[in-house]
Amino acid sequence: QDHVCSLPKVPFRGAPCSDAAGSQVPYATIMKQVNSSLSGVLWDEVQKAPFYEYKDSVGQFHQVWFDDPHSISLKAAYVKSRGLRGIGMWNGNSLDYSREAVAEQQTQAMWQALTP
Repeated sequence: QDHVCSLPKVPFRGAPCSDAAGSQVPYATIMKQVNSSLSGVLWDEVQKAPFYEYKDSVGQFHQVWFDDPHSISLKAAYVKSRGLRGIGMWNGNSLDYSREAVAEQQTQAMWQALTP
């Protein structure tokens, strides 16, 4: 099927399928890799999250899911609309804190998205 990535079943705290089958990718890598990916940025309406697909140097298919300012802002707005007490972001240290202008803009946009 299009855009379906099957994870191998790796036991992790009793879950049949988990992130134990994948790995974390820094946001800087994602932002550089997405433009040369097979798919470009795709959007999952159920998860309200972007993802993209690529093949590595040996032809292995990969799918990378991530948050961007748009998906973060949707989640932050949901928290606010429900009167919840807060929101957290997983691994803010994975953002690109280099002094490159594009990286600074992307990182600032991610942090700003947390406050709707």
